[in-house]
Amino acid sequence: MGRGQNHGLPTRNGVGPSCVGLPAGNWPTITDFLVERFPAITREVWLDRMAQKLVVDEFGERVTALRPYPSHMRIYYYRALEHEARIPFEEIVLYQDDHLVVADKPHFLPVTPSGHYLQETLLVRLKNRLGMDTLAPIHRIDRETAGLVLFSTQVADRNAYQGLFRTHSIAKHYEAIAPWRDNLKLPLTRKSRIVEDDLFFRQREVPGDANSETHVDVLEVRGTTARYALSPVTGKKHQLRVHMHALGLPILNDRMYPPRADTPGDDFNLPLQLLAKSIAFIDPVTGTSRRFESCLQLLAL
Repeated sequence: MGRGQNHGLPTRNGVGPSCVGLPAGNWPTITDFLVERFPAITREVWLDRMAQKLVVDEFGERVTALRPYPSHMRIYYYRALEHEARIPFEEIVLYQDDHLVVADKPHFLPVTPSGHYLQETLLVRLKNRLGMDTLAPIHRIDRETAGLVLFSTQVADRNAYQGLFRTHSIAKHYEAIAPWRDNLKLPLTRKSRIVEDDLFFRQREVPGDANSETHVDVLEVRGTTARYALSPVTGKKHQLRVHMHALGLPILNDRMYPPRADTPGDDFNLPLQLLAKSIAFIDPVTGTSRRFESCLQLLAL
């Protein structure tokens, strides 16, 4: 296979192979590089994967234990987690056709594999459930957030659908439960500059030109708590959570905003009260008008 083409490894249990580029360097073998590059993975694990023919180069050739190190080549391999806890909530497929799959994601389930999550992700669950290796997310929502996630079923369509989000040609509406402030005039628009915090997993607002925008309105008030309608124009990481916190309206059960020294672990009894409720757009492939609404609900006030 030519340089830049794929690897010849099939999807395995819903998970496609990962890729790492080999930089210029003097490692004796590819194995030595992999052990140094991924310190959490032991040499024994890499040797076992190689013995099972689960590590190949970009030309589809096997990587063996003593294969000399070449610079400027891509290596493909399967990720594996020895112990992956089950997330005890189920996704719902709301819609499926030749181009799209629309799913309702439960709280706590990541959209795609990363870190400690592999099989317990929406993408891998759906690939296994639907038998569809070409499935790919068109956008993301936070692991803690529940609600709508769209997937393209065909590689050829993917860029067109993702373009809807790049050009803000899509209407997204969320609901959130948060404190009520009767001195805050609603509806309002929050615009600010959001950047990565000192802790990479958190974001924060800083002075400067705005790179994020959210429309905020209230749907229902009950005592000191309210249900809010949030409509993001942009899609910065944690945008809604950051904006609500900045307004003095931290979303109920948010573990990260307001920031704290020690972020609490997951508590399945206290899901973040943020829901991707609806999404609407003109389909760039079929030209039809699309609108989808989540069947999930937040807490009743």
